[in-house]
Amino acid sequence: MVEKYKKEVANDVVFNLEYNSERQRLLIPEYGRHLQKLIDQATVIEDAETRNKAAKYIIQVMGSLNPHLRDVPDFQHKLWDQLFIMSDFKLNVESPYPIPSRDVLQLKPDVLQYPQNFPKYRFYGNNIKYMIDVANKWDDGEMKNALILVIANHMKKSYLSWNKDTVKDDVIFEHLFELSGGTINLLQSTEELLNTTDLLRTNKRMSNKITPAGPPKIQSNKNNNKGGKPKPFQKNNNQK
Repeated sequence: MVEKYKKEVANDVVFNLEYNSERQRLLIPEYGRHLQKLIDQATVIEDAETRNKAAKYIIQVMGSLNPHLRDVPDFQHKLWDQLFIMSDFKLNVESPYPIPSRDVLQLKPDVLQYPQNFPKYRFYGNNIKYMIDVANKWDDGEMKNALILVIANHMKKSYLSWNKDTVKDDVIFEHLFELSGGTINLLQSTEELLNTTDLLRTNKRMSNKITPAGPPKIQSNKNNNKGGKPKPFQKNNNQK
């Protein structure tokens, strides 16, 4: 009789066993299946007052997973939105926040534009293009010529930062002519940029400033006395 009862219980357990592949897919798996079952039970409650109480209880359970954010207003809004999403928008309760719609979940963000406008010369950076545009807006004169010369020297320094080699001024002038759309032409100019050695020395000096200093060196007492042994303690007898 006992063996028969054990066999019936075992068959009943195997028959009611649930596999994840047979269960309903969780809309937000982070909360687990037990919370999903609570929401499903609250959705089918007929009494409106009891259903609202059940929804508030579920919000408290969801907030207990992040107790440090439980009382933040924005976080509360997020919990209520997730409650309606997990109920597949079938939960009819009073919410302190606007109830989201199914169309909101299907919205896609706008595509971000890549900020690199001239990927051919990435080693110059994006600020060079902005500086060139500013120089094009200035009136012709000594100030504009000085700004163009500063831009060219900065381009040469940036070029040497990524290409540890010498570079001719004509190469920088050609790049400047291309990046400015042909408005800045120094190819026939007699201007000379800073020396490569000076620019490399400037880059090295700037890199040394950025590099954090190491721990202070501890001087050894070996050179302070003969034999490398520390000096013995001497009592001061000159006290008055």
